Amino acid sequence: MDAFKDLQVPVGISACLMGQEVRYNGGHKRSVFCMQELATYFDFKTVCPEVAIGMSIPRPAIRMQGDFNDPRIVGSDGGDLDVTDALKDYSAKEAAMAHTLSGFIFMKNSPSCGLYSSKVYTEKGVHPKKRAGVFASAIVAANPNLPVEEEGRLNDPVLRESFIARVFVYHELRMLAQKGKTAAKLVALHSRLKYFVMSYGQSLYKTLGQLVARAGVGSIDEVWAEYETTLMQGTQKPPNHRGHSNVLYHLLGYVNDEVKGPLRQELVEAIEEYRKHQVPLAVPMKLLGHYLDHYASDYIKQQVYLRPHPRELGLRNAL
Repeated sequence: MDAFKDLQVPVGISACLMGQEVRYNGGHKRSVFCMQELATYFDFKTVCPEVAIGMSIPRPAIRMQGDFNDPRIVGSDGGDLDVTDALKDYSAKEAAMAHTLSGFIFMKNSPSCGLYSSKVYTEKGVHPKKRAGVFASAIVAANPNLPVEEEGRLNDPVLRESFIARVFVYHELRMLAQKGKTAAKLVALHSRLKYFVMSYGQSLYKTLGQLVARAGVGSIDEVWAEYETTLMQGTQKPPNHRGHSNVLYHLLGYVNDEVKGPLRQELVEAIEEYRKHQVPLAVPMKLLGHYLDHYASDYIKQQVYLRPHPRELGLRNAL
């Protein structure tokens, strides 16, 4: 059964990335990856905050200016244009409704939609640090567990793979909660997430395990909320080669009796080559997956780690 077949995950996205000509100059920033690959699985909800508050296309360029922590959003030409209050009001309303989303992809550099790259202009020039735009800031503040990323950073294969995996995990967590939270559901989900979580480190794995052990005691709403927060905050930094290698060796242990001698040595060598950055993760995963498909238990075959996202996206080919 293909867990991703016909799946449409609601994900917010800056409208210009979907080819909509909404930028200040009447252009767009069409993302081929988002439109041609992710759109197969993501039900994109487009938004352009500047157009939403009534600004025209084309329109005067705007920028963040003044206090780095609380800048005004004003016209770049130094005129009287100030859309700070309108953008903040709109952003607050949209942020309150973003709980229906399972992820968000923002446009870089934008004073409204930038996530890490927006500039703030001061009397001395451009501030040395960059920050999130007013809209992106509001979305993140109101939805701290929501997987978010900036389009430009999706060119990094490590960030791209981790972000998309987290979107699918968060979506499943949300869908389960909507159908009714129970201790049994949380235990079953955590069981499937075991090696996905382990790839992010033993500390996170241990903490989540302790939370799940409390699932049948007290308020399930409180335990579920704490589990969600710990999981999503703990997976913000992508797993490294060490984390993945640790999981691969654990999985190899499940076919010890069936895969021996030269075949096992081939698997060990593939894992070691990955650990040393000599081959991508897809190489040991392909070899190991073959034996797990034939010999492993259903418990292992259902592990999210083995397929956290559609194979067609090829996200592990460059890790």
